[in-house]
Amino acid sequence: MDIVSQRAVRLSAELNRKYKKGVFSIMTDRMQRLKVSDNKRFLVREDGSPFFWLADTAWELFHRLNREEAELYLRNRAERGFSVIQAVALAEHEGLTVGNAYERLPLKKNEQGQYDPLLPDLDGDYSYWAHVDYIVDLAAELGLYIAFLPTWGDKYNLMWGKGPEIFSADNARNYGQWLGERYKDKENIVWVLGGDRPQLTREHFDIIGSMAEGLREGDGGTHLMTFHPPGDKSSSVHMHEEPWLAFNMIQSGHHAWIRTNFEKVAADYEREPIKPVVDGEPCYEDHPVNFNADNGYFDADDVRKAAYHAVFAGAFGHTYGHHSVWSMTTKPDTYFVMTWQDAILRPGAAQMSHLRRLIESRDFLSRVPDQSLIAHNYGGANRMTATRGENYAMIYSPNGIPFQAAMGKIRGTSVKASWYDPRSGVWTDAGIIANEGEVHYQPPTSGRDGDWILVLDSLE
Repeated sequence: MDIVSQRAVRLSAELNRKYKKGVFSIMTDRMQRLKVSDNKRFLVREDGSPFFWLADTAWELFHRLNREEAELYLRNRAERGFSVIQAVALAEHEGLTVGNAYERLPLKKNEQGQYDPLLPDLDGDYSYWAHVDYIVDLAAELGLYIAFLPTWGDKYNLMWGKGPEIFSADNARNYGQWLGERYKDKENIVWVLGGDRPQLTREHFDIIGSMAEGLREGDGGTHLMTFHPPGDKSSSVHMHEEPWLAFNMIQSGHHAWIRTNFEKVAADYEREPIKPVVDGEPCYEDHPVNFNADNGYFDADDVRKAAYHAVFAGAFGHTYGHHSVWSMTTKPDTYFVMTWQDAILRPGAAQMSHLRRLIESRDFLSRVPDQSLIAHNYGGANRMTATRGENYAMIYSPNGIPFQAAMGKIRGTSVKASWYDPRSGVWTDAGIIANEGEVHYQPPTSGRDGDWILVLDSLE
């Protein structure tokens, strides 16, 4: 066996040791606060170690689940490799007017009979906020961060939804300050403002800015902060240069069949000043296409495409979602097609762990998007995306269509090629080749549910 082949064998063995199929072990070490990496492209922990944002969307978590249900849900997500849970304090589904699992409301009414963000209901042994505290602490025990939305957007912009509108610039700041103070010692918090509503008036901008200032005053600026925009938009549209915005969040949304979120990720990646970017709400698994059940539903293939396209276009991680999980549905219908207990077992969620393992298997902080790795790209549904580090490259073929890889983009005179199956996380050897010219590749399968990743690793 020649030296190059020996190196290829050692590389395969090393990857097999790094990557083990099955559930993730639940982290029990102390949580570390997150910060932006030195190169402004990623998130890292306090000690500088890389952090892969693999989030699940659980908007109604605080509002609808009791303690036992919350533990079931959070353990399931921790075991599947999720690192972040996105949840809302003042929830979308009658979050002000309908009590939580213990029939507790988050806010009291003021003298005018309005729910008041300056009057959090803390009465009794187990208030609404005590329940939120419990879930935040339980998440930390399981190694999970909470992407914490202080409120859903209908509480300040009732463009649609239930409302009622309760925020002004003044009380938004005080509410933010109270929240920041309450959770300032929790390492596993990332603040997310916005909540799926556009900023249409000066008052809307003032409310968001004031809430951000209040949070900073309350927690001393120790937690990262971002903004959750409405569908088909990015936080960068209005908020990119805000000093409190640590990273951009996109909502690529639930409207179209064909995934094009890589375009928005790439656009934010190129913005200045440089800030990390993530797709915080792509199409959800089992969500009606364009909100109409007659169109059918997004499936695991769709959510995989959204995930790999986003990360390979430059995102520092990704958010998965299931339509029945964000809503914590207990009574299915044609719009929410199953219970949340069944939905947490869906294949798309389990397959997200393969993305995390793939990205964490290579040098993390040197990774960049590089579409020049694809010699002749396709358009529409067959559009491919690619990313690389100094010693590796990855090309995503969403439908298994054959393609030409442009070599010479990474170090070495030869490379080991492998196919990575995003459905199972299984590696298949694809040979050793010279690191020059263009090389034709035919993925192992093709068609819908036939997406593959070509991985190239330097050998010398």
